[in-house]
Formats: sequence, C-alpha cells, structure tokens
Amino acid sequence: MSEPTDLRDPALEASRRRKPSAKNPKSRVTMTDIARAAGCSQATVSFVLNNTPGIRLSQQTRDRVIEAARGLGYAPPAFSALRSPIASFEGLDGVIGFAVDQLATSPEAVVAIEGARQASWNAGNVVLVAQTLGDSVMEPRAIAALTKRGISALIYMTIFTREIAAPDYLYDLDIPVILLNCYTADYAFPAVVPSEIAGGQSSTRHLISHGHRRIATITGEPWMQAAQDRLKGYRRALATADIPFDAELVVEGDWSASAGYAATVKLLALKDRPTAIFCQNDRTAIGCYEALKEAGLHIPGDISVIGYDDEEIARHLFPPLTTSILPHMAMGQWAIEQLEVPAPPGRGRYPITKLECPLVERESVSAVAPGRTHGLTAS
Repeated sequence: MSEPTDLRDPALEASRRRKPSAKNPKSRVTMTDIARAAGCSQATVSFVLNNTPGIRLSQQTRDRVIEAARGLGYAPPAFSALRSPIASFEGLDGVIGFAVDQLATSPEAVVAIEGARQASWNAGNVVLVAQTLGDSVMEPRAIAALTKRGISALIYMTIFTREIAAPDYLYDLDIPVILLNCYTADYAFPAVVPSEIAGGQSSTRHLISHGHRRIATITGEPWMQAAQDRLKGYRRALATADIPFDAELVVEGDWSASAGYAATVKLLALKDRPTAIFCQNDRTAIGCYEALKEAGLHIPGDISVIGYDDEEIARHLFPPLTTSILPHMAMGQWAIEQLEVPAPPGRGRYPITKLECPLVERESVSAVAPGRTHGLTAS
C-alpha cells in the first residue's frame, strides 16, 4: 500500500490563517446563506449539516438543506458521511476569546462553547474561555488577560437571557465583540438570543394540535426574561386558537423539580383539572411527573406534559419527555460566523438575532380522549 499523499495546498493553508480584515467576507458561504437559500432557519441548517441526533426533521427538509449547501459550494467533500460538522469557515486568525459569567454550573454555556469551538476549529482557530462570574473587578481582568494573548475577537455570554448594560471596556476593545444570550439597548454589538416567545407558542400549539384546550403552564421566576417570553408565547397560542386565557391555569415556579411538584399538586386540586401541562423547563417537568404519578394519573393518557430546554434527563424520563431545544449550539456557531460579516458604517446598530427553539417530539403528549376537552374533576 502506498503512503498517503498530502493534498493540502500551501497557498490555501496560508489563506486560512489570514485575519478577517484581509479577506473578502463574500467569498465564504455561511449557514445563514444556506438557510436563506433553503427557506429555513439557521438552526435547522446547523442540525442537518451536523447530523444532530434527536431532531425530527423531514427527509424533504434535510434534502433541501443539503442541496442548497451543495449549490452554494459549502464543503462538498463532507456530504457523503454527514458524521461530523462540515462547515468550512476560513479567514479567522489564531485565537477567539469567550467570556461567560457562569460556566461550572451551566450546561448551556458548555454547549455554546462547543458550538463556537466546532466553527472555529474548522478554520484552525482556538477558543480561549474565561469564567467571570460577572464580578466587577475580576471580569475586566479576565478579559484583559484574553486580549493580552492576542485574541482576534471576543464572544461575551451571559447565562440568563437579558438586556445588559455593557461595561465601557467592551466598547473600548479594538476587536470584534459578539454578544451571546444577551443584548444592549443601543444595539452596539451583534447579538443572538433564543426565540423564547416563538418557543412558548410552538409548545402550546403542539398541545392544541392534539385537541387540548384546558392547558396549564408552570412558569419560571417571573423576573427572568425567558419566563416572561415563554408565557407570552403560551398566551399567543391560546389567543390564536380562540381559547380563553384562564389565570388559574398559570402557576409560578422557580425552574426546580420541587416547584414543579408543588405547582402540579395545586393544578390537580382545581375543580376542573387541565388535560395538559406546559412545564417551562425540563426540571419543572420532573417534579410534575412525580406529582401526577403519585395521584395515580398516567402520562400522557390522563394528562399530557411538555417541557423545555431538552436537558439530558428528558429522554430518560418515563415516558420520554416532549420538549424544546435551547439553540445554544447554533448560537455559538452563529457568533463565529458573524466575525466575517462587514461592520455597518460609523458606530452602527445591529439587530438582535433570534434563533428558534426546535420542538423534539417524544412520548409525553397524546390526543385528548374523545369527548373530553376538559380535565378530570377533582374529588
């Protein structure tokens, strides 16, 4: 057997090490370009090209994305296997900084970092990560340490989706800054967040499509934007379906399993119980499951349950939990893609990009029993 031949072109390898400013941004095809050509979201493109497991996309959608990517010349050699990320990002130079307020206790941060890593490594770049805890003293020191290592861009992430008052040192940086899961009132930086209103609407609409009209929801802490937006989506879905809003079907939680348990007990005590419960995160759904099972009710035969976040535990519950994916992987990839988008003239204003939260259908939702649009009457 002959020795493998190194087919790498030295000129091409050199071009991959150039800085973004030295490259025509239109010469690289991005996932956003493919999404536009395929008529779908950037997150859907990411799921198809990365062959993400657990996403129920039609073969027609997958074929359309792959065909659009091929047509645009997007890394064609990797299409045959679709076993690993095939995005071909070129032009970023060296090292990308990633600052996040909470890392050790947050799976979302790890997923976002992995998305950025995948996109960066395809161009041979490295991601350096710093946890800041949002500390007013240590955060600027951490970012200064990153910049001293010659980072060519900074991704700045918060765990809770929210508007931030960006510190002055972010404005003073002479490198691109991308906000992930946060945004500023002046739109001074490119920013990406989950489309939480659409996610709450999609979850509720899924229950409505199975014939449910008596739909409860257990929220997160009301001061959090994610809880506010998911509740807005819930109410919009009800209004669109001409289902009157009933305040007694909305129970405040705090994202924990214990709060999910207590809220479900409260809902089961209603004279007219719900036929479905939208838990606004998966941990809440764990407590909801326990309360329903203790009451001798079956999921989804007696009451359907839907979660949110698609944590690892969701697929291992019995029955496996229907839920929505937080698009942090796609958000991390999006952040890297934005480093080659030309900056607007002058100071510039960037729109907030919202990525969809795809629904993952499992086994916790079923149709309402014939003739039963309302829940069981409490004894």
